[in-house]
Amino acid sequence: MSAFDDLLAFQRQTEALSSVAERLAWDQETMMPRGAVEQRAEEMAAMESVLHERRSDARIGEWLDQAQAEDAEDARIIELIARDYRRAVRVPSRLATELARQTSLAQGIWADARAKDAPEDFLPALNDILMLKREEAASLADGGDLYDALLDDYEPGTTQAEIAQLFDAMRPRLVALRDDVLGATFQPQPLTGHFPQETQLRLARICATAFGYDWTRGRMDIAVHPFSSGRWQDSRITTRVVEADPFNCLYSTIHEVGHSSYELGIDSDHAFTPLGRGVSMGAHESQSRIYENQLGRGRAFTGWLYQRMSDAFGGLSVPDADAFYATVNRVTPGFIRTEADEVQYNLHIMLRFDLERDLITGRLDVEDLVEAWNARFLKDFGVAVDRPANGVLQDVHWAVGLFGYFPTYALGNVYAGCLHAALRAAVPDLDEALARGEADPAVEWLRENMQRHGGLYPQRELIERATGADVGEGPLLDYLEEKFAAIYRL
Repeated sequence: MSAFDDLLAFQRQTEALSSVAERLAWDQETMMPRGAVEQRAEEMAAMESVLHERRSDARIGEWLDQAQAEDAEDARIIELIARDYRRAVRVPSRLATELARQTSLAQGIWADARAKDAPEDFLPALNDILMLKREEAASLADGGDLYDALLDDYEPGTTQAEIAQLFDAMRPRLVALRDDVLGATFQPQPLTGHFPQETQLRLARICATAFGYDWTRGRMDIAVHPFSSGRWQDSRITTRVVEADPFNCLYSTIHEVGHSSYELGIDSDHAFTPLGRGVSMGAHESQSRIYENQLGRGRAFTGWLYQRMSDAFGGLSVPDADAFYATVNRVTPGFIRTEADEVQYNLHIMLRFDLERDLITGRLDVEDLVEAWNARFLKDFGVAVDRPANGVLQDVHWAVGLFGYFPTYALGNVYAGCLHAALRAAVPDLDEALARGEADPAVEWLRENMQRHGGLYPQRELIERATGADVGEGPLLDYLEEKFAAIYRL
């Protein structure tokens, strides 16, 4: 066997073990008995210890020195393994293991604190994680920017300066659009009523099927914070149910189907290699956001959904499909990011981006986080946070150590804007299919032009190959302004 063959065989086992660890994390969020938290934390720590030892194994360095690529695909595999190896060898095994243990424990602490509206129960655990993440960032940065070192885990090659520049370009148009919408004479009515859990979940399964979810390789469960998990032949989704708000369940489901479809849509030849997963979280979010928003909240699909929901719930409080479309896209100054309308969603991300940068650099202490969050939210959204579960406790990301992750949501929206413009040009009769509850033409275009490639191309190159245009915020902002001007009769 060649050095490349040895490297690939070793990586295959590492990828398989990583998938097992991911399944443990899925189980903790969905099926695990609540009393098993400490045991699971030790299991996760043990798995991370094994994985870190493999990722930093000196033989990888030797194989990389000797490996020769026969084609561009081999070269990309070598590039990605080398990148992961360089990062792994910089992080002490003790630190990687302790991070796995503490984030597993903190997940349960966060969920309990959120349920009780008790940030004081969670902040000590968050501080412990923050100290570990600062240490990890320092190990990875090698004297460079700490936040960039963490961001690179989720959006390789992207810097906080680039993110800040993007947000500065987006904010004025988003704020102006929000002000116009909230000041409009016409305001859509909210959906009111009681929507039983089992009916919502049945409809969620119908929506997932409409977007091509492969139930032979997936399943749906309930979680406190919806997520997807898995790859190759097993990618699972979760959702959550609020019986006064069925959109929470239905659109969380469609969102996670977008993530899962990306993983399931990757060419099977890439399984158990670094090419066999989404290339970045921004690329991943582009799929979940385009499924949820441009497709799922569009006039064609909501017309189909209106009839399904009317039948399932015995009528709705809105009179017709046009009113329902406006209700689905209603802009309100709500607290919760995952429930935010398209106009304001990225403003939620900008808030978190600034706060977590300040936490990592030490400009903000954990003990001052609640006050800082509430002050920033009031400034950005004009509404005072009413309780911690609607404020600093709403997201699980910091509890599980995902510092640097939040900006990828906004990048995903930007990528989705680019993809949507190209999709519409390529499939001009798309709305006819969506009006029948058939997203197949869009799903097939996304799978062919983006999903199947996995990690073969860097994320920006991947989007540019799919769209034939440079990546930029323009298509997203143009889409939002056109859509909401029509809805609000501006």
